[in-house]
Amino acid sequence: MSNRERPNPVRTDDGQLRLAVLIDADNAQASVIEALLAEVARFGDAIVRRIYGDFTSAQSSAWKKVLQRNAIKPVQQFAYSTGKNATDSTLIIDAMDLLYTGNFDGFCLVTSDSDFTGLATRLREAGLMVFGFGERKTPEAFRNACHRFVFVEVLRSREPEEAEAADATQPARKPRPKQSEPAPAKFPKKFLMTALEQSVDDEGWANLGTFGSYLVKLQPDFDSRLYGYRKLSDLVRSRTDLFQIEERQAQGTSQKDIFIRAK
Repeated sequence: MSNRERPNPVRTDDGQLRLAVLIDADNAQASVIEALLAEVARFGDAIVRRIYGDFTSAQSSAWKKVLQRNAIKPVQQFAYSTGKNATDSTLIIDAMDLLYTGNFDGFCLVTSDSDFTGLATRLREAGLMVFGFGERKTPEAFRNACHRFVFVEVLRSREPEEAEAADATQPARKPRPKQSEPAPAKFPKKFLMTALEQSVDDEGWANLGTFGSYLVKLQPDFDSRLYGYRKLSDLVRSRTDLFQIEERQAQGTSQKDIFIRAK
């Protein structure tokens, strides 16, 4: 079978997805990289970690401090001419080369640039999972081309303890100024209730996992953290005005599944 179209994922020995993390240094922030990689670990194992940019420029100085610590391979790309983004082309070429090896079943594209919409679409067509990471300003076209899109703003509050421990051995420095946060997202009541209506069984109940999967399919950038809730279960438990909750014993296990329905 050709490596180009693999219907079955090639997973690691422990069943995780094998992921390639490709970072656009021109459209990503070094300050959230530890939290971002922790988020990637929720989806699978980051087998490849590469970042693309001109690391001779002053704008890339922040990345130099975190690349070695996080085992990220820098791919140096000089600008061939003013106004042309050679970094994008290099990242896309590398992504296609990795795709054709057949060794991966998912890609994490770290960028807020809509120019990667075509790449995300092509990777999906090849049967691979596509996870996007970018700022709230990321165009909708790119966000919707991903299976899942995570806004990096929700990761900024997760200060990595590892980084703090490493900095403890360094001379005291002035604290970094906090970045301005975007306005809180408006609670998507109508969207949630419409999705729930499509997720329920004949008795009007929906398994929380099924409901969550359906939310992301409809809107890849849906994230309960945008609305102040760490998990979807926290969101539904707090909105007693919208949801009725029932815990049921999972068959053959000691675990309990959460089911919800509209009030």
